Amino acid sequence: MTRRLAALACAVLLPAVAHAEQAPDLATLQAMTARFAPVDFRVDVSALPANERQALVKMIEAAKLFDALFLRQVSPENEPRLLDLVRDDSPLGRARLHYFILNKGPWSRIDGQKPFLPGVGEKPGQGNFYPAGATRAEVEAWMNGLPQEQKEAATGFFTTIRRSPAGALVAVPYSLEYQGELARVAALLNEAAALTTQPTLKTFLEKRAKAFVSNDYVDSDMAWMDLDASLEPTIGPYEVYEDEWFNFKAGFEAFITVRDDAFSTKLGRFSAHLQELEDHLPIDPRFRRSKLGGASPIRVVNVVFSSGDGNRGVQTIAYNLPNDERVVAAKGSKRIMLKNSNEAKFEKILAPMAQVALPKADAGEVSFDAFFTHTLMHELMHGLGPQTITVGGRDTTVRQELKELNGPLEEAKADVSGLWAVQYLIEHGIVDKGLERPMQQTFLASCFRSIRFGITEAHGRGIAMILNHVLDQGGYRVNADGTYAVDFAKIKPAVESLTREIMTIQATGDYARAKGLLEKMAVIRPSTQVVLDRLKGVPVDIEPRFVTADELTAR
Repeated sequence: MTRRLAALACAVLLPAVAHAEQAPDLATLQAMTARFAPVDFRVDVSALPANERQALVKMIEAAKLFDALFLRQVSPENEPRLLDLVRDDSPLGRARLHYFILNKGPWSRIDGQKPFLPGVGEKPGQGNFYPAGATRAEVEAWMNGLPQEQKEAATGFFTTIRRSPAGALVAVPYSLEYQGELARVAALLNEAAALTTQPTLKTFLEKRAKAFVSNDYVDSDMAWMDLDASLEPTIGPYEVYEDEWFNFKAGFEAFITVRDDAFSTKLGRFSAHLQELEDHLPIDPRFRRSKLGGASPIRVVNVVFSSGDGNRGVQTIAYNLPNDERVVAAKGSKRIMLKNSNEAKFEKILAPMAQVALPKADAGEVSFDAFFTHTLMHELMHGLGPQTITVGGRDTTVRQELKELNGPLEEAKADVSGLWAVQYLIEHGIVDKGLERPMQQTFLASCFRSIRFGITEAHGRGIAMILNHVLDQGGYRVNADGTYAVDFAKIKPAVESLTREIMTIQATGDYARAKGLLEKMAVIRPSTQVVLDRLKGVPVDIEPRFVTADELTAR
């Protein structure tokens, strides 16, 4: 057992439960695990002064605690299941433990959340954010009946919903729900802050440590936006995908990274054009924002260690944070590009996949530059378009109105409007026109990469919707041999029309329209399944092995 598995097992305290019957056998489970290509993440930290390397170690140690916290957020049964697996030294037990850690639970995330341990039922849509035995309708009715201030707390990112001794529903702050672990995380971040001599890093670490105790993350999110240092930590509760009931509750995640200055400078030029892109979005002008909030820094980094929601199943290649609409309105958002993760996915997955999904000549145009640029535009577009909206005279947010549909719709928005944005920048001489064909070919190949994550997952579901819409509009066609191709005469209007449709749904907070669109379009059609079946020899994703982090923490 690696130190990481041992630490995770020791972090949980609940008793084990017995397994029931029926589950994949050893050979099947090994084949399922083999879909994730192991990749060693080695990061050169030799240029860091000794004190900064010591601060990096403290941040890695803090991040490790988030694996246990996230396991608990996914399901209240995860901790006893983990301890049960740790006790099983058989080959099957080791294989189950490996896949459990990879998925952060007993549900295979790229197989529609199908359980792979015996006696395990369906993945709970409410995670462990809401009381056992409660129904979604009960919780939603309770939330809607609260006074506004209490409703904001109950529907906010950083509370769980529990029952009082009398049986009433109550909102419990994360700082209380996860008090023991968060106190230790805060202590480690304060130790890291004492070691670093980089002012903005010190400020962020101190304010984030305070936030874990106070449950108020706004000040530390502001400090994270101002962070400008060789070390770029993202550590806290952020993404809401595990709350499949409402997309309200944030999962704990961490990315401990080292900045790549050369690539950050190269891509940073895109930030200057965000207001221009917002002003030309293909939507009703009244839905555009006349002034975007604050700055939009771009950081290209290499991952040293990730954990929690940042390291489960399919690996992240970029992110756009924070998600708190108050911070975005005041300060903007930051785009983080994970360079070593992007490189690994392109080499291990996308390049060989293109040889199967596209005609040979088209596959030859697929490029890492196009892949990396669209990934950046995806993250930039998360910060554009409708965010805070008015529905029926109420001030609200897209997230609160679209609830569990917000995740897949927002990911689809970022992907398809990212294509629109690159095309706009090409046509206005900001991006080299030579990227136009590689961008479209690379995105089409990457559609199959994302759909393989499963259409129960937000990114895969959103991509399936895009693929089917563009097919229906003639922007893609299926060749006689089953490969897919871009029709360059029709692709631009197809991309623009879907960008308009999604952003209009978001601007109006139209839950019914969003649901209808996803139910109709977020499906795998037979022609797509033909390609997916041909890709069985290509890995679905990567499994990082944090070699540098292990070396640093072993000293």
